[in-house]
Amino acid sequence: MSHPDTSTRPQILRQPVAVWAVAFAAVVSFMGIGLVDPILPAIAGQLGATKAQTLLLFTSYLGITGLAMLLTGWVSSRFGAKKTLMTGLVLIVAFAALAGSSGSIAEIVGFRAGWGLGNALFIATALATIVGAASGGTANAIILYEAALGLGIATGPLLGGLLGEVSWRGPFFGTAVLMAIAFIAIATLLPATPRPAVKTSVKDPVRALRHPGLRTVAVMAFLYNFGFFTLLAYTPFALGISSPTRLGLVFFGWGVCLAVASVALAPRLQRRFGAVPVVSAMLALFALVLVVEAVFVETRTVLVVGTIVAGVFLGVNNTIVTELVMEVSPVQRSTASAAYSCVRFIGGAIAAWAAGELGEVFTDWSPFVLGALGVAVGLLVLTAGRRHLAVAHHDPAPHSAAEAQAVTAGDA
Repeated sequence: MSHPDTSTRPQILRQPVAVWAVAFAAVVSFMGIGLVDPILPAIAGQLGATKAQTLLLFTSYLGITGLAMLLTGWVSSRFGAKKTLMTGLVLIVAFAALAGSSGSIAEIVGFRAGWGLGNALFIATALATIVGAASGGTANAIILYEAALGLGIATGPLLGGLLGEVSWRGPFFGTAVLMAIAFIAIATLLPATPRPAVKTSVKDPVRALRHPGLRTVAVMAFLYNFGFFTLLAYTPFALGISSPTRLGLVFFGWGVCLAVASVALAPRLQRRFGAVPVVSAMLALFALVLVVEAVFVETRTVLVVGTIVAGVFLGVNNTIVTELVMEVSPVQRSTASAAYSCVRFIGGAIAAWAAGELGEVFTDWSPFVLGALGVAVGLLVLTAGRRHLAVAHHDPAPHSAAEAQAVTAGDA
């Protein structure tokens, strides 16, 4: 993705207060991606839960988020961005607080599902709200949005670790408080937004998957997520680190690498080598990392370094794949993004559950083997279907709202 001339960048900071309110909420929302990683072992230990039961926190969250992606366009096109945005915030506040007050792992899993619904509604409308309220043009608004995305992904695990030192409930209550502040700010500072002129159907994303190019990328992402969420969800158990802060630092490093690679490295590689060759290389390198982690699963240094380095491959892959999604089929970019996100998140939900089950039945190396196999098969699917990946949209707009929305779906 291209960036505007540096001479325009000081204007980015000259935004209405409403834009900063939404941007703050976006940072907190994206923190939720890695917020629970540092406290997974603590939750399992204090609530007497198995690894498999604990990783259902990811399964319920991702599964509901994926399914909700089919509905967000329908909701926002009928009620408007502000109402959809605020509904998502209310759900996040309520279910994050309920998760923090839970007395069993089953309750947390259920409340994480509600949290996932709220997050889907928020993600689907935050970008459109920022673009509509920002000054200085769409490009500046998108840069602000990407900055919020990167900051949230990177700091989420760190905040989760720091609050987790007090109690595993801390990250949940902390999210609820921050999102409540964001809700008040948006309710009072953001003007009402008009409803879109064209209403979206729930069936549109499902129909979009009939296109072989979009279907190829979606299936590849479904399989690739077996590696992504094995790394994200199971590594905290394999590391054997009891301190939430130390675990948070590991995934802070992962998040920084992912965020920087998404914004800075991916566009350069794509321009030089092309989308499919770069994605193929990233999948191969990520599968190799998972194999190395499986072989040296008892060596903590290998797991730490592998997790952080994998953030580079994941960041590049997420950005290029989600941009590729918008270009390979003739359907609207937002519809293609919703279809892809639904399939991808459901893959992550299954992967987290499978990793937990394997870790319980076998040993710590088995989830990493499953992840490596998933990524490898995804690479085969991409290679076999590459003939379907010719660009269908011939009018790509650098720094368009659709581009940033799809990148968000990929990273979130």
